[in-house]
Amino acid sequence: MAQINPYIHFNGNAEEAFTFYKSVFGGEFAMLVRFKDFENLDDQVSDKEANKIMHIALPIGKTNVLMASDTPESMGKHNENETRSKISISAESKEEADKLFNGLSEGGTIEMPIADSPWGSYFGMFRDKYGIEWMVDFDEKHNI
Repeated sequence: MAQINPYIHFNGNAEEAFTFYKSVFGGEFAMLVRFKDFENLDDQVSDKEANKIMHIALPIGKTNVLMASDTPESMGKHNENETRSKISISAESKEEADKLFNGLSEGGTIEMPIADSPWGSYFGMFRDKYGIEWMVDFDEKHNI
């Protein structure tokens, strides 16, 4: 079956953000490639951007991978408040949902505190300190 893995873009702080995500989710990076690692990009990326992330991947759970890159300045800056996509996490327990929600939302803006929702799941929503939007959900009916 097909698999969906989120790929997000940053304005130069992908490594910082992914180090933070790794501290919450655990695990190790499956890949970390910098712009300077590609000889054919030398003329397209400035020296100050050479150490920025061209691709980074953090496996999460058994089959998911969170991936990202920095966008070179020559391609323009992302408006971090305009992104209305959210990364949705389905936790295996309320305890895991709380851990992920509290860890990832640290320093961010909580849009909906994690709590029992009107539709029957344990749910919360926030924008993390890097501008990425997340939803954390635990639904006991789907974890039996």
